[in-house]
Amino acid sequence: MSSTFQTAVVTGASRGFGRAIAAALVAKGAGVIGIARDEQELRAVRDELGEGFTAVVGDATDEALARDVIRTHRPGLLVLNAGATPHMAPVHEQSWETFSRNWDVDTRHVFGWTRAALREPLAPGSVVVAMSSGAALAGSPLSGGYASAKAAIRYIRGYAAEESERAGLDIRFVTLLPHLTPATGLGSVGVAGYAARQGVERDAFVEGLQPVLTPEQVAEAVVDVAADPGSAAEYRVSGAGLRPIG
Repeated sequence: MSSTFQTAVVTGASRGFGRAIAAALVAKGAGVIGIARDEQELRAVRDELGEGFTAVVGDATDEALARDVIRTHRPGLLVLNAGATPHMAPVHEQSWETFSRNWDVDTRHVFGWTRAALREPLAPGSVVVAMSSGAALAGSPLSGGYASAKAAIRYIRGYAAEESERAGLDIRFVTLLPHLTPATGLGSVGVAGYAARQGVERDAFVEGLQPVLTPEQVAEAVVDVAADPGSAAEYRVSGAGLRPIG
C-alpha cells in the first residue's frame, strides 16, 4: 500500500462490501477508520481486524462527522460505501419516503464526504472512491429511487474531479459500479425481489448472475484503483473482474 494511504476511511464498514474493503486495506498495512451506526457490529470488525481498525460509531450522512474525521485522521483514501437497503416494490407501490430512501443515505453521504474532501481539503495525491451500482446503468424498477440515487453519485464524482482540477488540489475521484450479487445483505434482498418478479426460484435467478461477484472482489477492486494513479474514473465490477467505463 502506498504511503499516501497509510490511513483510510471506509463508510458502511460493519458488513458486506465495507467490511471486506476494510479487511483488505488493513491487510495491505493501512490504518482504517471504519464508520457505521451499529456499535456491536463495528466492535466485531475491530475484534477480527485488530489494531489496524479504528471503529467510529456514527451516521455517515452527518456532514459534521465527515469534517471531524478528515481533520482528525487526515486520510489519504476515502471509500464511500455506506448505503441503505432499498424498499423492493414497483413504483406505484412506493411512497415518496420509501422511494427516496437511497437519496437520503447513499447520495447524501457521498455528497457530504466529497464536499468535505474538497473544502478541507484532503492532501495532494489522495483518492476518493465512491460506490455507485450497475443499476445506475441498467435501472432497477423494483427498488424505488435506488438506481437514480446511484446515478447521481456518478455525477458528483465528475463534478468533484473537475473542481479538484480547477483548484489544483490533485485529489483523484473514482466511482465503482458493482453488479447485483447475492453475497451481501442488500444484494440478497434484490435477488429475492427480482426472482419473485420473474416467477423463478432464487437459485435459478442466481445462476443467471454467474460468476457471482463477492465482497472480496469488490475490496480487491478498491485497492487496485486506489493504488493506480493512471486508472480510469469509473469501473464496472462483476464476478468476471474490473472493467473501465468509457
